[in-house]
Amino acid sequence: MPAAKTSPKIILVIDVGGTHLKICTTGSRAIIKIPSGLTMTAAQMAAAVRKAVVGVKYDAVSIGFPGPVVKNRPLLEPHNLGKGWVKFDYQHAFGRPVKMINDAAMQALGDHLGGRTLFLGLGTGLGSALVVDGKVLPLELAHLPYKKGRSYEEFLSTANLKRVGKKKWRRYVADVVGLLKAAFIADTVVLGGGNVRLIEEFPAGVRAGKNANAIRGGYRLWIHK
Repeated sequence: MPAAKTSPKIILVIDVGGTHLKICTTGSRAIIKIPSGLTMTAAQMAAAVRKAVVGVKYDAVSIGFPGPVVKNRPLLEPHNLGKGWVKFDYQHAFGRPVKMINDAAMQALGDHLGGRTLFLGLGTGLGSALVVDGKVLPLELAHLPYKKGRSYEEFLSTANLKRVGKKKWRRYVADVVGLLKAAFIADTVVLGGGNVRLIEEFPAGVRAGKNANAIRGGYRLWIHK
């Protein structure tokens, strides 16, 4: 009879962003922030994280990556970071088992409270993920056509927010949220990302997420069900 799976006791969670890395371990309330940026490579990320948590013991690592992830690896090099992320050996770098997931999916998992939850990350681009009863499905909705030959991301991005202003941008957000909530038969839509702070009213079934919940999502990746 095979041995039952057990979850690792201490998990190191790394939320990789274009501006900062956010790092935390199980049982700690302190989130460490490290500047990232356009030149940060995967090797530099791993070295910076190891230096930041020197002396801290951990059994496994969760990484939220800003791009599509397939079979526990980045599918493409990130837009807002340096190079070398696709072929990097993360498990060798950390010396522990590693699970990698799209960063929006990791936050979606952390913000999930049950049922069908659609997560939309309003930031530089548009992150998206669906969580159904604790099972996360990363999505790539950003570049699907919305209207006028332009994508959802082109309408909801920070660049368009600056171009059209807050009032018009909020109308686009409300319209897209309604369309996608219906399309995915979602019980709840969670809006995350840096621009969610600009939303003044949330309709029924829509709420703001918390960026810090990405850390909780990283812990949940290792919970065996």
